[in-house]
Amino acid sequence: MDDVSITHLTYGKEFSRAIEEKQVAEQEAERQKFIVLRSEQERQATVIRSEGEAEAAQMISEALKEHGSGLIEVRRIDAAKDIADALSKSPNVMYLPHGQQMLLNLAGGARAQQQAA
Repeated sequence: MDDVSITHLTYGKEFSRAIEEKQVAEQEAERQKFIVLRSEQERQATVIRSEGEAEAAQMISEALKEHGSGLIEVRRIDAAKDIADALSKSPNVMYLPHGQQMLLNLAGGARAQQQAA
């Protein structure tokens, strides 16, 4: 005999199930490795972000010691500008300067009083 060819080969149900379970276990192990790797990268990003924030706080503290509270004043002015900008775009906000008399037409308030009389 020189050559043999096996054309139809089947495995038992138990063997096929064992192979399938092994593949599923390998896929689950790979998924768990990915989750661990992703968690580690997120942890490193958090550490780096925290270190950056701490360094920024240190730099701000040193600048305040050297130059006074000018930086805080600038940030306060910027925040006030941002708030004023947001309020100016709101249709529900009206600015009434202190000490000035203004007559306001409040929708229907005067009409309701006239009808009641």
